[in-house]
Amino acid sequence: MTAALLRVRNLTKRYNSFTAVDGISFEIKEGEVVSLLGPNGAGKTTTIQMLLTLVSPTSGEIEIFGKNLAEHREELLSMMNFTAPYSLLPYNLTPREGLAVFSMLYGVRNYKERVSSLIDEFNLGELADKKIGKLSSGEQMRLGVAKAFVNNPKLLLLDEPTASLDPPTARQRRAKILELIQKSGGGVLWTSHNMREVETVSDRIVFLSRGRIMADDTPQNIKKRFGQEDLEEIFITIAREPLREPS
Repeated sequence: MTAALLRVRNLTKRYNSFTAVDGISFEIKEGEVVSLLGPNGAGKTTTIQMLLTLVSPTSGEIEIFGKNLAEHREELLSMMNFTAPYSLLPYNLTPREGLAVFSMLYGVRNYKERVSSLIDEFNLGELADKKIGKLSSGEQMRLGVAKAFVNNPKLLLLDEPTASLDPPTARQRRAKILELIQKSGGGVLWTSHNMREVETVSDRIVFLSRGRIMADDTPQNIKKRFGQEDLEEIFITIAREPLREPS
Protein backbone atom coordinates (compact mmCIF):
# COMPACT_ATOMS: atom_id res chain seq x y z
CA MET A 1 0.00 0.00 0.00
CA THR A 2 1.29 3.48 -0.91
CA ALA A 3 2.10 5.51 2.20
CA ALA A 4 0.30 8.77 3.00
CA LEU A 5 2.64 11.79 2.92
CA LEU A 6 -0.06 14.06 4.30
CA ARG A 7 -2.99 13.09 6.49
CA VAL A 8 -5.50 15.72 7.65
CA ARG A 9 -8.06 14.69 10.27
CA ASN A 10 -11.11 16.73 11.30
CA LEU A 11 -9.27 19.99 10.65
CA THR A 12 -11.22 23.05 11.81
CA LYS A 13 -10.46 26.76 11.92
CA ARG A 14 -12.85 29.24 13.53
CA TYR A 15 -12.58 33.00 13.77
CA ASN A 16 -14.97 33.93 16.56
CA SER A 17 -18.38 32.86 15.24
CA PHE A 18 -17.18 32.25 11.65
CA THR A 19 -15.98 28.78 10.67
CA ALA A 20 -13.52 29.04 7.77
CA VAL A 21 -12.66 25.32 7.70
CA ASP A 22 -15.17 22.88 9.14
CA GLY A 23 -13.85 19.45 10.13
CA ILE A 24 -12.19 18.39 6.87
CA SER A 25 -10.23 15.14 6.41
CA PHE A 26 -8.18 14.04 3.40
CA GLU A 27 -4.86 12.42 2.44
CA ILE A 28 -2.11 12.76 -0.14
CA LYS A 29 -0.12 9.64 -0.95
CA GLU A 30 3.38 9.25 -2.38
CA GLY A 31 3.48 10.33 -6.01
CA GLU A 32 -0.07 11.71 -5.90
CA VAL A 33 -1.31 15.09 -7.12
CA VAL A 34 -4.44 16.24 -5.28
CA SER A 35 -6.23 19.40 -6.39
CA LEU A 36 -8.00 21.44 -3.72
CA LEU A 37 -10.85 23.29 -5.40
CA GLY A 38 -13.63 25.62 -4.36
CA PRO A 39 -15.02 29.11 -4.86
CA ASN A 40 -13.56 32.15 -3.13
CA GLY A 41 -14.17 31.83 0.59
CA ALA A 42 -14.40 28.04 0.50
CA GLY A 43 -11.46 27.59 2.89
CA LYS A 44 -8.64 26.68 0.48
CA THR A 45 -6.20 29.40 1.53
CA THR A 46 -6.92 28.85 5.22
CA THR A 47 -6.23 25.14 4.77
CA ILE A 48 -2.90 25.84 3.06
CA GLN A 49 -1.98 28.36 5.77
CA MET A 50 -2.59 25.70 8.43
CA LEU A 51 -0.44 23.21 6.50
CA LEU A 52 2.35 25.83 6.47
CA THR A 53 1.81 26.58 10.20
CA LEU A 54 1.04 30.21 9.38
CA VAL A 55 -2.33 29.74 11.08
CA SER A 56 -3.04 27.44 14.02
CA PRO A 57 -6.03 25.08 13.73
CA THR A 58 -8.86 25.46 16.22
CA SER A 59 -9.02 21.68 16.35
CA GLY A 60 -8.03 18.61 14.36
CA GLU A 61 -4.69 17.13 13.39
CA ILE A 62 -2.18 17.46 10.56
CA GLU A 63 0.22 14.56 10.09
CA ILE A 64 3.08 14.77 7.56
CA PHE A 65 5.42 11.87 6.85
CA GLY A 66 3.79 10.10 9.80
CA LYS A 67 4.61 12.88 12.28
CA ASN A 68 2.40 15.46 13.95
CA LEU A 69 3.05 18.87 12.34
CA ALA A 70 2.55 20.82 15.57
CA GLU A 71 5.15 18.70 17.37
CA HIS A 72 7.74 18.46 14.55
CA ARG A 73 7.25 21.80 12.79
CA GLU A 74 10.84 22.68 11.88
CA GLU A 75 11.76 19.18 10.70
CA LEU A 76 8.66 18.76 8.55
CA LEU A 77 8.67 22.22 6.99
CA SER A 78 12.25 21.61 5.82
CA MET A 79 10.88 18.76 3.67
CA MET A 80 8.09 20.87 2.15
CA ASN A 81 7.84 23.91 -0.08
CA PHE A 82 5.23 26.30 -1.41
CA THR A 83 4.51 28.86 -4.10
CA ALA A 84 1.66 31.25 -4.86
CA PRO A 85 1.14 34.43 -6.91
CA TYR A 86 0.97 36.44 -3.68
CA SER A 87 4.21 35.00 -2.27
CA LEU A 88 7.05 35.99 -4.59
CA LEU A 89 10.75 36.64 -4.10
CA PRO A 90 12.11 40.06 -3.00
CA TYR A 91 12.06 42.58 -5.85
CA ASN A 92 15.52 44.02 -5.11
CA LEU A 93 17.26 40.68 -5.71
CA THR A 94 18.02 38.92 -8.97
CA PRO A 95 16.57 35.44 -9.58
CA ARG A 96 20.03 33.96 -9.05
CA GLU A 97 20.37 35.77 -5.71
CA GLY A 98 16.84 34.95 -4.63
CA LEU A 99 17.24 31.24 -5.33
CA ALA A 100 20.58 31.27 -3.50
CA VAL A 101 19.02 32.91 -0.43
CA PHE A 102 16.20 30.39 -0.24
CA SER A 103 18.59 27.50 -0.86
CA MET A 104 20.68 28.62 2.10
CA LEU A 105 17.57 29.10 4.26
CA TYR A 106 16.69 25.47 3.57
CA GLY A 107 20.23 24.36 4.31
CA VAL A 108 20.84 23.07 0.79
CA ARG A 109 24.38 21.73 0.35
CA ASN A 110 26.27 22.93 -2.71
CA TYR A 111 23.62 25.61 -3.11
CA LYS A 112 25.41 27.28 -6.05
CA GLU A 113 25.12 24.09 -8.08
CA ARG A 114 21.47 23.75 -7.05
CA VAL A 115 20.72 27.30 -8.18
CA SER A 116 22.41 26.72 -11.55
CA SER A 117 20.43 23.52 -12.00
CA LEU A 118 17.11 25.26 -11.28
CA ILE A 119 17.94 28.11 -13.66
CA ASP A 120 18.50 25.50 -16.39
CA GLU A 121 15.49 23.36 -15.44
CA PHE A 122 13.09 26.32 -15.57
CA ASN A 123 14.69 28.19 -18.50
CA LEU A 124 15.57 31.23 -16.42
CA GLY A 125 18.98 31.87 -17.97
CA GLU A 126 18.09 35.15 -19.67
CA LEU A 127 16.44 36.45 -16.50
CA ALA A 128 18.92 35.17 -13.92
CA ASP A 129 20.77 38.45 -13.36
CA LYS A 130 17.95 40.95 -13.82
CA LYS A 131 16.20 42.53 -10.83
CA ILE A 132 13.10 40.54 -9.91
CA GLY A 133 11.11 43.78 -9.72
CA LYS A 134 11.80 44.30 -13.43
CA LEU A 135 10.34 40.92 -14.41
CA SER A 136 6.82 40.47 -15.75
CA SER A 137 4.20 38.80 -13.53
CA GLY A 138 4.51 35.63 -15.60
CA GLU A 139 8.30 35.60 -15.27
CA GLN A 140 8.02 36.13 -11.52
CA MET A 141 5.60 33.21 -11.31
CA ARG A 142 8.05 30.99 -13.21
CA LEU A 143 10.71 31.98 -10.70
CA GLY A 144 8.36 31.24 -7.81
CA VAL A 145 7.81 27.71 -9.08
CA ALA A 146 11.57 27.22 -9.41
CA LYS A 147 11.99 28.46 -5.82
CA ALA A 148 9.54 25.80 -4.66
CA PHE A 149 12.03 23.11 -5.74
CA VAL A 150 15.19 24.46 -4.08
CA ASN A 151 15.10 21.79 -1.36
CA ASN A 152 13.77 18.90 -3.50
CA PRO A 153 10.57 18.84 -1.43
CA LYS A 154 8.69 15.64 -0.70
CA LEU A 155 5.46 17.60 -0.20
CA LEU A 156 4.72 20.57 -2.46
CA LEU A 157 1.89 23.08 -1.92
CA LEU A 158 1.10 24.91 -5.16
CA ASP A 159 -1.48 27.70 -5.06
CA GLU A 160 -2.28 28.75 -8.65
CA PRO A 161 1.23 27.82 -9.90
CA THR A 162 0.51 28.79 -13.52
CA ALA A 163 -1.22 32.11 -12.81
CA SER A 164 -0.10 34.90 -15.18
CA LEU A 165 1.47 32.40 -17.59
CA ASP A 166 0.48 32.21 -21.24
CA PRO A 167 -0.91 28.79 -22.33
CA PRO A 168 2.32 27.40 -23.88
CA THR A 169 4.41 28.44 -20.87
CA ALA A 170 1.78 27.10 -18.46
CA ARG A 171 1.86 23.75 -20.25
CA GLN A 172 5.66 23.63 -19.97
CA ARG A 173 5.54 24.50 -16.25
CA ARG A 174 2.94 21.81 -15.55
CA ALA A 175 5.04 19.22 -17.37
CA LYS A 176 8.18 20.26 -15.48
CA ILE A 177 6.44 20.18 -12.09
CA LEU A 178 5.02 16.71 -12.74
CA GLU A 179 8.38 15.47 -14.02
CA LEU A 180 10.26 16.65 -10.93
CA ILE A 181 7.65 15.34 -8.51
CA GLN A 182 7.64 11.97 -10.24
CA LYS A 183 11.42 11.79 -9.85
CA SER A 184 11.25 12.66 -6.14
CA GLY A 185 8.32 10.38 -5.34
CA GLY A 186 6.72 13.28 -3.50
CA GLY A 187 3.16 14.53 -3.41
CA VAL A 188 1.42 17.76 -4.41
CA LEU A 189 -1.52 19.77 -3.15
CA TRP A 190 -2.51 21.95 -6.14
CA THR A 191 -5.08 24.73 -6.33
CA SER A 192 -6.29 26.28 -9.56
CA HIS A 193 -9.33 27.88 -11.15
CA ASN A 194 -8.32 26.39 -14.51
CA MET A 195 -10.45 23.25 -14.73
CA ARG A 196 -8.66 21.95 -17.81
CA GLU A 197 -5.40 22.19 -15.90
CA VAL A 198 -6.93 20.48 -12.87
CA GLU A 199 -8.16 17.55 -14.95
CA THR A 200 -4.74 17.24 -16.61
CA VAL A 201 -2.66 17.09 -13.43
CA SER A 202 -4.93 15.57 -10.78
CA ASP A 203 -5.05 12.05 -9.46
CA ARG A 204 -7.79 13.20 -7.10
CA ILE A 205 -9.86 16.31 -6.53
CA VAL A 206 -11.08 17.61 -3.17
CA PHE A 207 -13.96 20.07 -3.64
CA LEU A 208 -14.56 22.53 -0.80
CA SER A 209 -17.63 24.67 -0.23
CA ARG A 210 -18.17 26.84 2.84
CA GLY A 211 -15.31 25.13 4.62
CA ARG A 212 -16.56 21.58 4.11
CA ILE A 213 -15.57 18.81 1.70
CA MET A 214 -18.32 18.16 -0.83
CA ALA A 215 -16.45 15.62 -2.99
CA ASP A 216 -13.15 13.74 -2.79
CA ASP A 217 -12.47 11.39 -5.71
CA THR A 218 -10.81 11.04 -9.09
CA PRO A 219 -11.82 13.52 -11.80
CA GLN A 220 -13.55 10.72 -13.71
CA ASN A 221 -15.58 9.53 -10.71
CA ILE A 222 -16.58 13.07 -9.75
CA LYS A 223 -17.86 13.71 -13.27
CA LYS A 224 -19.87 10.48 -13.13
CA ARG A 225 -21.31 11.36 -9.73
CA PHE A 226 -22.52 14.77 -10.91
CA GLY A 227 -23.56 13.56 -14.36
CA GLN A 228 -21.32 16.12 -16.07
CA GLU A 229 -18.45 15.91 -18.54
CA ASP A 230 -17.19 19.36 -17.63
CA LEU A 231 -15.47 20.01 -14.29
CA GLU A 232 -16.22 23.71 -14.65
CA GLU A 233 -19.97 23.01 -14.56
CA ILE A 234 -19.48 20.93 -11.41
CA PHE A 235 -17.45 23.76 -9.86
CA ILE A 236 -20.25 26.22 -10.63
CA THR A 237 -22.89 23.86 -9.24
CA ILE A 238 -21.03 23.45 -5.96
CA ALA A 239 -20.34 27.18 -5.72
CA ARG A 240 -23.99 28.10 -6.29
CA GLU A 241 -25.71 25.29 -4.44
CA PRO A 242 -23.55 23.74 -1.72
CA LEU A 243 -24.40 20.08 -1.52
CA ARG A 244 -24.61 17.61 1.31
CA GLU A 245 -21.42 15.84 2.19
CA PRO A 246 -21.07 12.49 0.40
CA SER A 247 -22.22 9.47 2.37
